[in-house]
Amino acid sequence: MALAVPANIDRLIVLLLGLLLSAPLRAEMPVTQLRISRHNLTVEIAHTEATRSQGLMFRQSMDENRGMLFVFPQPGRYSMWMMNTDIPLSVAFVDEKGIILNIANMIPRTATGHPSAGAAKYAIETNLGWFQTRNVTPGDRVMGLEKAPQAE
Repeated sequence: MALAVPANIDRLIVLLLGLLLSAPLRAEMPVTQLRISRHNLTVEIAHTEATRSQGLMFRQSMDENRGMLFVFPQPGRYSMWMMNTDIPLSVAFVDEKGIILNIANMIPRTATGHPSAGAAKYAIETNLGWFQTRNVTPGDRVMGLEKAPQAE
């Protein structure tokens, strides 16, 4: 008995395989709650080299009070950029004591570097304007960082 399949099934299979192979692999990341100037922010924690490299790339949206916490191996001057990132974001660089060093707004799909203003141990990415609309400024303290795993 012969099975009837559409004539273009080969093209469909190739297309589906291409999509599967090109889709970014999203590692499971721990999640925690941060408190910044009386505001709660739920963050995924990028604490491994792979998750820090992936960041929020290839995502199409993020809930309002969600973000990503990047945990760096040691305090230093780090820079964030937006290649392959479709969501407009704000980033706050934070020192090892939990004090915000600086905040930058970032445009999607650009290679512009947004550097920390000092030795950062963390970076927090949120939807564009999250910090500004809540009057969060450099010098404010981030609470809850101690719950994040150490950088790997």
